[in-house]
Amino acid sequence: MTTFVQKHHRKIFYTAWFLLNLFQAVFTELQDDEAYYWVFSRYLDWGYFDHPPMVALLIRIGTLFFGGELGVRLLPVILNTATIYLTERLTDRKSPFLFYAIVLSVAVLQISGFVAVPDIPLLFFTALFFLLYRKFLANTSWLNILWLGLSAAALLYSKYHGVLVLLFVVLSNLKLLRHPKIYAAGCIAFLLFVPHLYWQYQHDWISFRYHLFESNVNPYKFSYTTDYILGQLLLAGPIAGFFLWPASFLYRTKNSFEKALKFTAVGFFLFFLLSTIKGKVEPNWTAPAIIPVMVLAHQFLLQMQGWRKWLLRLLPVTVLLVLAFRVIMVVDLVPAEAIVERYHAWKGWPQALKQKTKGYPVVFNNSYQRASKYWFYTGQMTYSLNKFDDRRNNYNFWPVEDSLLGKPVYILDIFNLPNFPDSVKAPLFTVGYRFDSSLHSFAKVQFRSNDYRVRPTDTLRLRFTVDLPEQYRHYLQNHPGTDEKVAIVIFKDRDRVAVTEAPFTLQQAVRGQVSGWSLFPALPRGHYFFRFGVMSDSELYTHNSEKIGLTVD
Repeated sequence: MTTFVQKHHRKIFYTAWFLLNLFQAVFTELQDDEAYYWVFSRYLDWGYFDHPPMVALLIRIGTLFFGGELGVRLLPVILNTATIYLTERLTDRKSPFLFYAIVLSVAVLQISGFVAVPDIPLLFFTALFFLLYRKFLANTSWLNILWLGLSAAALLYSKYHGVLVLLFVVLSNLKLLRHPKIYAAGCIAFLLFVPHLYWQYQHDWISFRYHLFESNVNPYKFSYTTDYILGQLLLAGPIAGFFLWPASFLYRTKNSFEKALKFTAVGFFLFFLLSTIKGKVEPNWTAPAIIPVMVLAHQFLLQMQGWRKWLLRLLPVTVLLVLAFRVIMVVDLVPAEAIVERYHAWKGWPQALKQKTKGYPVVFNNSYQRASKYWFYTGQMTYSLNKFDDRRNNYNFWPVEDSLLGKPVYILDIFNLPNFPDSVKAPLFTVGYRFDSSLHSFAKVQFRSNDYRVRPTDTLRLRFTVDLPEQYRHYLQNHPGTDEKVAIVIFKDRDRVAVTEAPFTLQQAVRGQVSGWSLFPALPRGHYFFRFGVMSDSELYTHNSEKIGLTVD
């Protein structure tokens, strides 16, 4: 038996890893974001509001072969296993059992290794890019240049964080900038990424503006920094992170390739450490650093017997914790609300509600997660109606609202339950529902205006134009009785300051009967922004403009 294991240990390890994640993929409830990405896959495009399209493509391919959770997660499970294999190839492979111990110590690779999220292809293409970069350093052939450019493009199509991998590799070896062939690889990557950039151009660079200027912008709290550091240690652990991060930092690199790994690990850590100044940083944003951390820590632990012994002593604790958590994800054993909400909150009631809503399309108020998950588990077309004081998402761009305009739907919500005549009890909340014979929601009607600067005692004279798709124009012309209210909401940072109803209606605005509006905001000095909204059948104002700047001085 021992001889068999020694001879076939790689086959045993990778087969067991794949099968365990496959089992987990089949029997674990789909997560909120996974359901959202599943809707991505129904509307394949070169880009989305939140992310590049790689995760949508992977899900679409998987669902061609299987239904349910397995179809969504099939390709991520395969890529996760392949990522581990490629990462092992980045080491010197002198001690495979040490490498297995490191992999098993990084709980996130197991607990999140089967989920359909952008980090899975990002990790895979990070490992692949480093493998191809090492080949490029050994042989600058045109074939290696081609593969390097392809892998760089795949990184960018997986998640925007991929650009940091490319940046840190270049910074680790500035001589690359004097190498003509590296520009050829860059051109290949750029040309392959042009379709996504063109999509961004068509959509007014919406993703870049959101991630760079709107997402994660909050007044600084010291806890952002401390939580980030602790999160990184737990991400690479939860126990081994206290060994692996320091080990990767302490390892003395021997060549340009290892230097690139170290620049990437340290660069990611420091970049997002600095990012805590402007807001909360999610632990998984540094996911690509896991690859170089594992490789460098492996090389360091080969030299440091004392560190290696402690890692191996603590490994059984991590394995037991991971196994226990795997069971909890599948079986509803722990009554903790956070666990139930994430893994066991969508059993049974969606099908019951589908029967009560008679299979009509449904509209969830202000929750793209619940809308996506309900759509996945029922097969009913579902729309997320986003109110104007929350951020947009891809439901603002997909042709879902258009297809439901003026048609019978059911409105669903877990808030304002007294407004709903009927409800269904879910494990953690109650879902109210009511019939709407003709949906009126006009989120794709957009008000355009310039930024404004006024004094505290001035009257604000708004000037605007209205853009709307032809379908909406035609519908409003043929339904003159559909005359919804218009309002603006004023914000200071993320806080709502005021909501003011306009003295005109949607019909008046789109027919050109009004192009301005005077109001007295009476605001203290400072920087604000406001946004237009149009009342919907859900009694919420939808998201009907970009941010419009307002400076009071």
